[in-house]
Formats: sequence, C-alpha cells, structure tokens
Amino acid sequence: MTEHHRRVDLDDETPTATLPATEPAAAEKKPTMLDQMGGPMGFVYSTVPVVVFVVANAFLPLPMTIGVSISVGLALTGYRLLRGERFTSAIGGLLGLAVAVGIVALTGSAKDFFVIGIWASLAGFACTLGSVLVRRPLTGVVWNLMHGGTHDWRSDRLALRAHDVATLFAAAVFGARFVVKQWLYLADSTTWLAVAKISMGTPLTVLAALVVVWAFRRTTKRLAPQRT
Repeated sequence: MTEHHRRVDLDDETPTATLPATEPAAAEKKPTMLDQMGGPMGFVYSTVPVVVFVVANAFLPLPMTIGVSISVGLALTGYRLLRGERFTSAIGGLLGLAVAVGIVALTGSAKDFFVIGIWASLAGFACTLGSVLVRRPLTGVVWNLMHGGTHDWRSDRLALRAHDVATLFAAAVFGARFVVKQWLYLADSTTWLAVAKISMGTPLTVLAALVVVWAFRRTTKRLAPQRT
C-alpha cells in the first residue's frame, strides 16, 4: 500500500512540475500597432528633419540649410543604428531626406522640400478612391493577399462594406493631406507646410490604421475564423 500511494503521489506531481514551462509562452507580449509603426520614437524620427529644415531656413541661406539638414539626418541615422535598429529602417529616413533636399537644391525653393509628400498624397487618394469605385477596395485586396489570395471576399456583403469604409477613410486622409498641403504650397508658406506635415502625418496614419485593422479583423472572423 505504501508503494502504491507513493507512486500515485509522484504521478500527481508530474503535471504540476511541467506547468511553469508553459508560463513564459503565455506571458509573451505581442507588439502593439504603435510598436509596429516605430512607436513614439518613430514619430520623433519623422518630425526632427522637418523641424530642423524649417528652423534653419528661417535663419540661414538655402545652401547652408541643406547642409545642416543633411548633417542632422546623418547624425540621426547613426544614432538609430547604434540603438540596434534595422539598417533598412534607419537608412530609409536618410534617403527620403536626401531626395527632398536634392529637389530643393535643384529648384532653389524651400517649399519644394514638401513637394514629394504632396504628390504622394494625391497618388494615394487616386488609388484608394479608384479601388472603391471599381468595387475592389484596396484594403480588401491586401487582406486577401495576406490570407493566401483564395477567399471570395467580395461576395460577402459585410466584408466588402467593411473594406469600403476602411479604404474610403484612407482616401479621405490622403485627400485632406493633398488639399491642405497644396493650398499652403501655392501660398508659399513653408512654415505652415511643416506644421501640416507633422500634424497630418503620424496622427492621421495611426487613425487610418485603426480603421483598417477593424476591417481586417471583421473579415477574418467571417471568412477565415481559424486564423483568429
């Protein structure tokens, strides 16, 4: 009887001994949407070059403004690399800055620092609105590609409606950016162009991303529930 009870006790303890091994997996924290977009520092990285260019342009000749902007861009890129960020992420901001100041150097106009963003907004507006008009909202196309490209998501009215809403919201963001920035560009207001770029940049991107995530989750629950 003693050996029997001892064997039973050992068997009872075995599952308990294996429980702690499963705790770390349960405690793993998934990155938030803000984390995936670079977190608060991502907003800072996108804002600093703009502020530096506008402030330098207010006090320095244009060639010196370009030099200061490139110097700050190089320093910021080096800092990001030292922090262990991916090379492509760190260098991407520098390349964008280089193209922007390159256009300024060619045209001799400080407001052209923002011209790429203005026309990129127009292109984004045309693509997103056009996709809704042809009944293939862009967010739905992307969702389908991410899920193997085999779902007949357009035949589901609720899924299609969700992607209509998400894509139209993105179109509204792109359209608002273009209208405001183009108006300021024509008014030759470099400072307010910087304000518009910052205020209508990351904040509106996060807001649009929330709507897109809502449409993605709604569609996944309806058409690919095993993936939730």
